[in-house]
Amino acid sequence: MRIMEVLHSFKNKRILIIGDLILDRYLYGKVTRISPEAPVPVVEVVDESFFLGGATNVAHNITSLGGQASIAGVVGKDRAGGVLTELLHQKNINTDGIIEDKRPTTVKTRVIAQKQQIVRFDREDRRKLEGKNLFHLLTYVKKVILDHDAIIISDYKKGVISSALVKGIIKYAKPRETFVAVDPKVGHFHFYRNVSLVTPNLLEASQGSGVEIKDEKSLLKAGKVLMNRLSCKSILITRGEEGMSLFERSPHLREIIPTHIPTVARKVFDVTGAGDTVIASFTLAYAAGATLVEAATIANHAAGIVVGEIGTAVTTQEDLVSSLRKPVISNK
Repeated sequence: MRIMEVLHSFKNKRILIIGDLILDRYLYGKVTRISPEAPVPVVEVVDESFFLGGATNVAHNITSLGGQASIAGVVGKDRAGGVLTELLHQKNINTDGIIEDKRPTTVKTRVIAQKQQIVRFDREDRRKLEGKNLFHLLTYVKKVILDHDAIIISDYKKGVISSALVKGIIKYAKPRETFVAVDPKVGHFHFYRNVSLVTPNLLEASQGSGVEIKDEKSLLKAGKVLMNRLSCKSILITRGEEGMSLFERSPHLREIIPTHIPTVARKVFDVTGAGDTVIASFTLAYAAGATLVEAATIANHAAGIVVGEIGTAVTTQEDLVSSLRKPVISNK
């Protein structure tokens, strides 16, 4: 089977991930009383865990699937930055592209009690990355781009991804025709002109295109608007329980061809990190020789696996093979 040959080639592919580096912190506890100071629950914390988030979760997905990953971005000179870097090393992710800055490492802390999230609080500095840090990041990209088979830009709108950075990446990628994929954020769509792939969800696609997506007709219109506005090679709109829709240009670039891919998810517990899994698996598959449609099919199966898990999850090549061999069950 051709897709199995693609999966086998994952181990030889190196993907460079550039974006917002986030440490996901979980505090687990129990609630037995309400605070006398305010009408809020008192959580007695009994455990603490740390996970890779943001762009680092994309990199983790790459290595979990058997590929090789390098990460580039910014962390603070703080404990969280050290924890994040150590987690990356444990997952065999190259950290040569990480820059230390005065800003704090972005940390998302979730408090979990009785198997439910009570509250989330974020520590971050979303100032635009510029000056010497932007220069160092672009210098690193220029230095290593020939050593990588594709690039993923993971935009969490925390200050790292800017128009200047994306233009620099495109400048270095163009001569070699390196595949550049973007996981977008609303408000930044104008940054992404001339990339290879953009992977918005329905809300992002609606707001990025200015077309309210409410049926297949408006979905097709939104996809074509984004393709033309961004001058990109492809758009993959993730549609939750409706699956995904891929838009690509015909061989002669005269028309835009849509392909709808139904979901294979059999259960949905948590969509946290699903977008990271989609762009990681799609990019790795395309770099390994898959067509755009084949890469989207693989990404669809990968997403179907992780949404069946609780919390930020990744999938493995073995899980993918198992999913790909199962018959598709219609949700209709």
